[in-house]
Amino acid sequence: MFKKLVLGAAAIAMVSGAQITTSVAQETLYVPSLSYRTGPYAGGGTPIANGFADYFNMLNARDGGIGGLKVVVEECETGYNAQKGVECYEATKGKGALVYNPYSTGITLQLIPKAPVDKIPVLSMGYGLSAAARGETFPWTFTYPTSYWSQMSSILKYIDANGGLKGKKIGYIYLVSGYGKEPIPILESLAKTIGFDVVQFPVAGKEMQNQSSQWLNVRKEKPDWMIMWGWGAMNATAIKEAAKIRFPMDRFIGNWWAAAHADLNPVGAAGKGYLGANFSGVGTNFPALQDVLKLVVDAGKSQAKKEDVGNVLYNRGLFNAVIVAEAISTAQKMTGKKSITGSDMRVGLENFNLSEARLKELGLEGFTGAIKGDCVDHEGGGSIFIQQWDGSDWKRVSDLIPPMSDLVGPMLDAAAAKYVADKPEWQTQKCS
Repeated sequence: MFKKLVLGAAAIAMVSGAQITTSVAQETLYVPSLSYRTGPYAGGGTPIANGFADYFNMLNARDGGIGGLKVVVEECETGYNAQKGVECYEATKGKGALVYNPYSTGITLQLIPKAPVDKIPVLSMGYGLSAAARGETFPWTFTYPTSYWSQMSSILKYIDANGGLKGKKIGYIYLVSGYGKEPIPILESLAKTIGFDVVQFPVAGKEMQNQSSQWLNVRKEKPDWMIMWGWGAMNATAIKEAAKIRFPMDRFIGNWWAAAHADLNPVGAAGKGYLGANFSGVGTNFPALQDVLKLVVDAGKSQAKKEDVGNVLYNRGLFNAVIVAEAISTAQKMTGKKSITGSDMRVGLENFNLSEARLKELGLEGFTGAIKGDCVDHEGGGSIFIQQWDGSDWKRVSDLIPPMSDLVGPMLDAAAAKYVADKPEWQTQKCS
């Protein structure tokens, strides 16, 4: 059974110095939040944590929670550090945790082998280990709505549709980390298959704000397009350096961690034309966001500034909460229980249906593409869209772009097989 949390009226969750008082309840749905409001990536981690918490707070205020139970979101500060992330996991897993959302590829890689042992699923929403998209090999890990490899293929499809790929030179500038290295295999493989060249420009963490040498090399190599897998201060610095060498901004695409308001606000008009991948809506022109503003932000129950609600990363954290909430609701209906376990949650993650009709019901029509949970496909075959910076805000400039599944699929299969090849005790599953 789901562990019952007995909370007194003075029960308080400490979140990076802030106090969030939880509701009095005999039973709750406990969702840990591995946040990073401190450290070099706090500018990205803070709005994500706010959006994630605020959606659940809205459900608690408007609907009484999910299935009659309130949701308790408890943050544990990781500073985007893998060791601290594991410590947070160990400190919270015994409280009845339903799912972990690590928001770090490094932390995700550490939690993947723990998930089947502790029977608590990991949802690395659009990041982490791409091979985890294969549900039969990774029953406890999910990457909805799309993996890094599929995302890279969608970005390449956009380039191909806007001037072609064959015979072109693609520059890849990335943070030297598990995150930045993750898509290199698919990029190099597709380069051979399609017939384009790749030039890599690695950026070490200590060089994030000093990339002059990388961009001197970009000017020397003259790539036709640049793709960026950046995070934190790296992103704004790269865009400023690109502007200095007059690299065409409409040929510079960041992935979804390099295409937020936090990245472009410091750049302003100099970044006009810069492109970025995204999979969740921007702005507050959605009924669900209006409910968040009314019931949570205006009510003084949020750590977010009102002007930040609707920004890219705030909405991404909110979208993460939407997927978790839909999986919880699905698990409750399938098991007939209000209080569910991590094992029940895994079933919910494989069976929820965030259809266009359901998105409309949730007040999120047009916010994202439809996603359907599946036993075999733990990334949902999700699509991305491209947005463009107009000098002061993001504007969507493409339809949804599905991945090159015919090319990426076999590589995901091979990567999944390789991951478990030296793990004879690894738990797989058979999907009917």
